[in-house]
Amino acid sequence: MDFSAFSPELLQYAKSLHPEPPRHLGTRYDLSGVFQYEPGNTIVCHVPEGSQTQRAMVVARQKYLEMPEARQFTFTPVSSLHMTLFQGVIEYRRTQPHWPADLALDTPIDEMTEIMRERLKAFSMRDPFKVAVIKARPSGLLVDGATEADRKTMREWRNVLADLLGYRHPDHDTYAFHITFTYVIERLADEALPRWQAMLDEVAAELRAEVPVLELRPPAFCSFDDMNHFEELPVLEFRN
Repeated sequence: MDFSAFSPELLQYAKSLHPEPPRHLGTRYDLSGVFQYEPGNTIVCHVPEGSQTQRAMVVARQKYLEMPEARQFTFTPVSSLHMTLFQGVIEYRRTQPHWPADLALDTPIDEMTEIMRERLKAFSMRDPFKVAVIKARPSGLLVDGATEADRKTMREWRNVLADLLGYRHPDHDTYAFHITFTYVIERLADEALPRWQAMLDEVAAELRAEVPVLELRPPAFCSFDDMNHFEELPVLEFRN
């Protein structure tokens, strides 16, 4: 099969190219698609409830649900839709450099959340930024700053948070901003790729037309037990 017609993001979900089990299967969710207990924390911008952006994403998410292969994915709830600004710590990733170097790797997650929450009290308000959809992929949306200035601001936020919290993931500079719709249980057969590419291209084009700038809440430090809900703790306000 000629794979050149498909995006690199879609090809990551091709079973013939990636026969290995999905990365989070068995820890984040099981074969039936049920999210498992995987506590941690993170800094995200939620999609506001009732916003035009949320309505547009519900329509986009429905296109995923209507694909013949939808059963091969598990879907996050609409209420949890968010863009991750900075990765926190998580139960099954107790390794350096994913963890503050000055804190023991066996520190309970609840204690880590309180320590990190205390450190965030020293956070100074930063400039706001606008976010736009770049493309769609089987797991959801790739997004980034709407302008070069926004992209620079978002990365400045990430750098400030890393310095404040005391760690930088290996992909700190390359981690792609995204909004997750799904996690894959079983990757796609080659015959499914053309219809998935067409759907993903349609979703991205429609979202860019309907919500060229996404409505997002200010960044918030959140705790979670699984991928169903992210509880906002302190909100990191934008500078006016």
